Amino acid sequence: VLVGRAMGKLQSKISFHTAKYRADGSVEETGPVRAVQQHGPAHADAVTSVAALKPDLCVSGGRDKSVAVCSWRSGAALRRFIGHEREVTKVTSAPDSNRVFSASRDKTVMMWELHGTSGPSQHFPGHDLVVTGLAVSPDASQLCTGSRDNTMCKWDTETGECLGRAAISRNLVTHLCWVPGEPYVIQTSEDKTIRIWDSRELQVAHTFPAKQHIQTCCDVSQDGRYCLSSSSGSAGEGGEATLWDLRQTRNRVREYKGHFQTTTSCVFFPRGPALAPSIATSSYDSTVKVWDQHSGGRG
Repeated sequence: VLVGRAMGKLQSKISFHTAKYRADGSVEETGPVRAVQQHGPAHADAVTSVAALKPDLCVSGGRDKSVAVCSWRSGAALRRFIGHEREVTKVTSAPDSNRVFSASRDKTVMMWELHGTSGPSQHFPGHDLVVTGLAVSPDASQLCTGSRDNTMCKWDTETGECLGRAAISRNLVTHLCWVPGEPYVIQTSEDKTIRIWDSRELQVAHTFPAKQHIQTCCDVSQDGRYCLSSSSGSAGEGGEATLWDLRQTRNRVREYKGHFQTTTSCVFFPRGPALAPSIATSSYDSTVKVWDQHSGGRG
């Protein structure tokens, strides 16, 4: 901890410059860049998951069994929720909602109110092993959860009632995400597949062709047209991210290769009027890579 604080103080005193490297080997200095702003720790142990909550707020979960709400701008931890008995594995929230959801190794999911008490406002027990997938409907009325127990569950967030449960052999869930404006949930698995679930009947609507490696994470574009999955890997084998078409063709569109170890997460960047569609991936190889969504080139 002391080393981290010392490094933070050192970095704050250094003036950083960026450079463009030309093909002829010369370097073009492009001016000073402000050092990354650093804040005090939000958790007492490793942070396991983070998600956007509001334009200026994020929510995180940690090995310290807590859920924290922090300000992007000040870095201050505004709320801390306590209730899980073991490490928090995933956190999420619905757009424009004051509800936060967390999954844990204690086999449960909990719902927290941003402006409520520090305890959970709803409790969702029912899985037999660690909960590894968590996705909330756009209106925050329903919740889908997945686990290493090979099951998917659907819940009513108001009552806590389990509305459905589906099991598929060897379907060790790694991640879930809800398709914006649709009743569909994307799920990745250790069985190397990506599934589309219809949340209305909790049935598999489509399964993409299996990959060569475990699928670790998924994300859906804001327009709901594409999903992204990431692969495990080692020594330069695997570790790719894959873009899939969610429309009628449901084809594999493109792969993004460049990581040398497992790619742990993948996200679509928000679209901007002057920005090309981009994605980002992170890996055990200690890198974060930004890719042009259409060409697969790295930024």
